[in-house]
Amino acid sequence: MQYIAFGGAGILTLVGLYGLLTQKNAIKLVICFNIMETAALIFLIALGYREGASIPIIHPDRSHYVDPLPHALALTAIVIGASLTAIMLAHIARIYQQYKILNIDRIKRLRG
Repeated sequence: MQYIAFGGAGILTLVGLYGLLTQKNAIKLVICFNIMETAALIFLIALGYREGASIPIIHPDRSHYVDPLPHALALTAIVIGASLTAIMLAHIARIYQQYKILNIDRIKRLRG
């Protein structure tokens, strides 16, 4: 089960990276960033998975626990990712409102 999740996370990382390297539309770049974030979350959750284990408060035997740390890190990453996505989309909306462009190459030329 973990190998499927690790493989899926790897494939999603490659898809997101390909999109980040090839896309010129700013909104599509945000989507590719979110795809890579999802891959990281799948990887973190797969790290904490243990076959036949349960949550840490049910069994007195410590060997049957699922490690809660990767899940806590995944929840933190979800909050951070949602915040970053909101900030990126707000910046893109402001740039589009003022300059009517979404192309990253044209946005880079605005610095000048």
